[in-house]
Amino acid sequence: MKRRNVFLGAFTLLMLSVLSATVAMAQKAQVDRTELPLKGPWYPPITTLDARDAKAPPVFEVKAPKDAPNVVIILLDDLGFGGTGATGSVLPTPHFDKLARNGLLYNQFHTTALCSPTRQALITGRNHHSCNQAKITEVATSFPGATGMLPNDIATVAETLRLNGYSTAAYGKHHETAVWEISPSGPFTRWPNFVGFDEFYGFMGGETNQWSPAVYHNLNRVETPDDPDYHFMNDMATKSIEWMRFQQALTPDKPFFVYFAPGAVHAPHHVPKSYIDKQKGRFDEGWDVIRERIFEQQKKLGVIPADTKLAKKPDDIKDWSELSDKEKKLYARQAEVFSAFLDMTDYETGRVIQAIEDMGELDNTLIFYIAGDNGTSAEGGMTGLYNEMTYFNAEPQGSDIDVMLKHYDNWGDPSTYPHMAAGWAVAFDSPFTWTKQVASNYGGTRNAMVVHWPERIKAKGEIRSQWHHVIDIAPTILEAAGLPQPRIVNGVPQRPIEGTSMAYTWDYPNAPSQHTTQYFEMFGNRGIYFDGWFAGTVHVKPWANPENRFPEDTWELYHVAEDFSMSTDLAKQHPDILAKLQQVFLGEAVKYKVLPLDDRRQELFNPKLAGRPDLMFGRKELTLYEGMDGLLENDFINVKNTSFEIVAEVDSGDKPVNGVIVAQGGRFGGWSLHVKDGIPRYTYNYLGLEHSVAAGKTKLPNGKSTVKMDFAYKGGKKPGAGGTATLYVNGKSVASTKIPKTEFSVFSADESAGVGIDMETPVSEEYDRSGSKFTGKIDKVTITLK
Repeated sequence: MKRRNVFLGAFTLLMLSVLSATVAMAQKAQVDRTELPLKGPWYPPITTLDARDAKAPPVFEVKAPKDAPNVVIILLDDLGFGGTGATGSVLPTPHFDKLARNGLLYNQFHTTALCSPTRQALITGRNHHSCNQAKITEVATSFPGATGMLPNDIATVAETLRLNGYSTAAYGKHHETAVWEISPSGPFTRWPNFVGFDEFYGFMGGETNQWSPAVYHNLNRVETPDDPDYHFMNDMATKSIEWMRFQQALTPDKPFFVYFAPGAVHAPHHVPKSYIDKQKGRFDEGWDVIRERIFEQQKKLGVIPADTKLAKKPDDIKDWSELSDKEKKLYARQAEVFSAFLDMTDYETGRVIQAIEDMGELDNTLIFYIAGDNGTSAEGGMTGLYNEMTYFNAEPQGSDIDVMLKHYDNWGDPSTYPHMAAGWAVAFDSPFTWTKQVASNYGGTRNAMVVHWPERIKAKGEIRSQWHHVIDIAPTILEAAGLPQPRIVNGVPQRPIEGTSMAYTWDYPNAPSQHTTQYFEMFGNRGIYFDGWFAGTVHVKPWANPENRFPEDTWELYHVAEDFSMSTDLAKQHPDILAKLQQVFLGEAVKYKVLPLDDRRQELFNPKLAGRPDLMFGRKELTLYEGMDGLLENDFINVKNTSFEIVAEVDSGDKPVNGVIVAQGGRFGGWSLHVKDGIPRYTYNYLGLEHSVAAGKTKLPNGKSTVKMDFAYKGGKKPGAGGTATLYVNGKSVASTKIPKTEFSVFSADESAGVGIDMETPVSEEYDRSGSKFTGKIDKVTITLK
């Protein structure tokens, strides 16, 4: 027995020795970061009976590589190359300019010409068609490359950093989730939290009302303050600062990744009056003079070569001198508000940067400040819009000068939902011809960008002119963090990153560009960059419908290595080069799932025509219950261009009730079945221009009752026609009203539908948001299409 105990003791010592050696080896072993999540080390089974006699192995923790920097991406919206002070603009961007003075300014950085595609390409390092994001998510189709659904074999850089030991957060605009997946039913696979972000605070569509936004905190819809001083730009900046402070207080050795993506300066141009007042009179000279001034300043700063020519503006844009005094007054005001919105945006962004400096983290934070996800937007058309929804519903009053001038003093406040005239977009895209949506011209795709990282980038205030694209950001981050591109993420083999790291430019200002080929395509506008040459065709203007079929398009050719602004078309002089570049485009188009080209616009907002999934396909009826709210338009039954009825079962209790039974949309278009002092009402708000109200004469009875609204559409198959709305209480008709016109396309980009509350802005002028909360009980509401 004694010999046996000696043997067991020796065996135990041997195993402890083996375990100790294995632990030591595991500690020294190189972590394989190409397969994520990281795998912990293997330890042999423990045979020691008593924990007092054994040495525990260390707890496996995922940690970022030593000295990996914090990373911050700041991405503004709808601001072109001539939109920052550092690139010659008259627009105020002091914090962007300060970073440029202390970092590197890139003057040949490119985006995709539209928001969702740029954002998906940015966060993945792959071309937007590879990510299935051909256009914005609202017009996704069933064609490969255009489904709006990020494939599982393309992980975001956020997910890669998170799985390598970073804390990750996103604030502001997230316009990358398929629209039919943005509902309480999910799936949540492509929501921010499931594509790599520990924390998300922002909105899920292309734009939002900055005064009354549709905000999510992670997976949950939140109600923002009903406060006249509230503004989302300030809110998102504050939330991001609070998160970074919290993260650094608890885990100071853990790097953070923040994706800060304001909805600004995308329409609606919403901004406090204090910012607008500072801009008064600054744009009275008009877009032609301002464009020339930006151009001359760009040359003076060395942002563009001294011999650059100012490219001609589009033929559709009138000379300022040709405009009437009314037009000049209105358009100058539009630019003042746009400039004010940018001023506020840069100020709030500066707060975020200052907070990083105050924490002592600025030197070791790699910041990419990208001034726009495409060129400045010309989607306001030739006149601008006081309510952007009038454009989507083809309402001519929306672009009527006299109608808009009525809103002159309020332009930018909560009573407007404004956009500016296209002439300003061209001016702020100087020195180029075109704007957002035009992927075949640098006016649509070139954006100013600053890279700032004092601990690593020693050059200050220098310009980098290497040719790069938004897909190059992700591989640059990985190289800076000392991380490889992952082969496998969450069990799924990954496609290679398609971008090229920009890190080589930091120390070598004259190094040749390493990104030498890049295709562009948006709504049939298409082009190809190849080693200093660019060929492309403008298939459709941002404010017009296509004029040609694709084979009839006229291609242009520019030697952009020598012609910075794309001012001189060389297609006739070099047809051989043009032909070769067209073949290169086709090759890239097949490789990256760009084909078939699709120039449809309005049709693609109809999911049935587009061929994408829709929660309401084939359904004629939707029943909702109290507390169901925050439903975006793609989650709700479509009551446009048809007869329908609403039947609500309510309980008034023993006193008159107030509030909304069910509503959809808001101040700029929508409808509401509501009660005021016990009297039922139905309000149809046509684009904020006209309110049609059917109001009962007597109060709802105490206790339970059934309220019904029947809408008889009079347009047949004609969209946007009017009809008659009739109210019933317990089967008896109590009121009726004629509705002259209805919205045929969209009520809102971000306003929601819901039972028991009007969540964002009010449809009716008879209540505000707090007053919209129903004071009785709602058993259920059923909406039926006829």
